[in-house]
Amino acid sequence: MEHLIAVIGYSDSGKTTLVTALVAEFKRRGYRVGTIKHTCHTPSFDKPGKDSWRHFDAGADTAMISSDAVLAMVKRRTASGETGCGVHGLGRYFEDVDLVIAEGFKSADCPKIEVCRTGDSQPPLSSRFPGVIALVSSEDRASSVPRFDWNGIPELVAMLEKEVLGG
Repeated sequence: MEHLIAVIGYSDSGKTTLVTALVAEFKRRGYRVGTIKHTCHTPSFDKPGKDSWRHFDAGADTAMISSDAVLAMVKRRTASGETGCGVHGLGRYFEDVDLVIAEGFKSADCPKIEVCRTGDSQPPLSSRFPGVIALVSSEDRASSVPRFDWNGIPELVAMLEKEVLGG
């Protein structure tokens, strides 16, 4: 993936809220955006008992739901780790978008935005994971990267357009 940004932060820090705000602002500016959510557990596909769930539950290696408006797919990983757990192995699924925003993937080799929740006393992730180019926090925190508050999403996207998308 040529244009990839990861949103990182501790649990309940606001990562999903930031991802959805970034998607909305990039879409408003005319970009095609993909997202990837990293999870440590096995996600479910569709609703238990529905046909697509039954296909995957029966052991299908790839199961897809297709309609006029939406295409959704779930694919089992091979024992050899064909794509691994890293974000870059997923690029082939995002060839039709301008930008991919990944939620999680702290170790990915890509630009990252760290989210800190108000009152969080944990050390910043940017001290352990390289590549953080911005911080989103309601609190004024010491940081070596630009800090944006939750009302500054348009300004954050403008910075990302310049630094990540080359615009």
